Amino acid sequence: MTSAQTAEAFLAVAVILLLARLLGMAARAIGQPPVLGEILAGILLGPTLFHGEISKHLFPATITSFLSTLAVLGLALFMFGVGYEMEFALVRGRVRTAAGVSFASILLPFGLGTLLAVELLHHHPSAHRTGFVLFIGAAMSVTAFPVLARILTDRRMQHTRVGSLALASAAIDDVVAWSLLAAVTTIVAGSTQWHILFAPLYLAVMVFVVRPLMARLFAGSVDGRLTPSLMAAVLIGLMLSCWATEQMGMQYMFGAFAFGLLIPRNGAQQIREGIRSSVENVGATFLLPIFFVTAGLKVDLSHVDGQAMGELGLILLVAVSGKFAGAFAGARLQGVRAREAGVLATLMNTRGLTELVILTAGLQLHILDTRLYSLMVVMAVVTTFMTGPLLRLLYPGALVALDTEHAAAVLREVEELETVPVEHAA
Repeated sequence: MTSAQTAEAFLAVAVILLLARLLGMAARAIGQPPVLGEILAGILLGPTLFHGEISKHLFPATITSFLSTLAVLGLALFMFGVGYEMEFALVRGRVRTAAGVSFASILLPFGLGTLLAVELLHHHPSAHRTGFVLFIGAAMSVTAFPVLARILTDRRMQHTRVGSLALASAAIDDVVAWSLLAAVTTIVAGSTQWHILFAPLYLAVMVFVVRPLMARLFAGSVDGRLTPSLMAAVLIGLMLSCWATEQMGMQYMFGAFAFGLLIPRNGAQQIREGIRSSVENVGATFLLPIFFVTAGLKVDLSHVDGQAMGELGLILLVAVSGKFAGAFAGARLQGVRAREAGVLATLMNTRGLTELVILTAGLQLHILDTRLYSLMVVMAVVTTFMTGPLLRLLYPGALVALDTEHAAAVLREVEELETVPVEHAA
């Protein structure tokens, strides 16, 4: 890069971070997860406003590849964090109920999504018809585990029965959804991608070599603290895992997710907290907003017409009804009370950043065109935005601020009401 390009890159990153932070704070101020404001920041900087004049001046073609590289690193760290934050203990004791909710909330929207894809093919022809149909089905089935966890934490619901059940269901949902997307990626790549045959070997190495090695490194840490050498080992393993899945014809994000999922969780608490804070400080605060912007630059809503609005209506109808009805029915079949089932269904309809990651993969694989990608991003924003207002209607007790004695008493009362075991709930 020349000196001028370097200066442009620094200015672009500064603008990205500033706007993402400001809109993230604005989203939180109205009771929404900050990720919504950050996604909106990317859309506002894209071609939707002023015919792309903002992006042309702030993000000239000479620095696009540099920003794309930073975005890839940010997404890799995010996916590692998603895998690493998966708490298998959440599912313990709730396997039957969580699995019932999760699979029902996947099967119904997946089925409806495939039917929607057949209709969308008339106006969005694809060279990979089967891959397109399966991809739309998978995209409709997603729940954003990280965003859901943040929503529950902000509302002090994570320790209630309905909150912990939602986390367990979303954890299973995420693993299944990423497995579905991995399968779709393999199908779209085609039979020429013979490297995919190394997938079983990759998984075996991860489980029987990498995991024990990382456990030994964690156990040998001085004073149980995260050292620079240990953090370097984690990052090296992450990069190699991303390289391996990319070489196999799969997306690097699967390698990042798998490495985070399989890394030991029985190390010292200081190590775990150190890894979390490092990933959050570097990834979520610095690199991930750059991913939002590079993704938002591909969203173009400036030419939305009647046909596009009709398609958006269908997409929203399938996304909301499929996910809500599937999760609600799955919860009721497992004996969850109607009100709690409604809360679970509302939470499982949260898509947020996870949906944006999947849609970006679809765009990169040329499964989606720019117009359909833009409409699907709007769906991700709307379904996430809906969560807060619906929770206020269905679960008002846990939304009271906790800075007064009365609020604390209300929350204790709510949690006491939730102590009935799910399997025996009326």
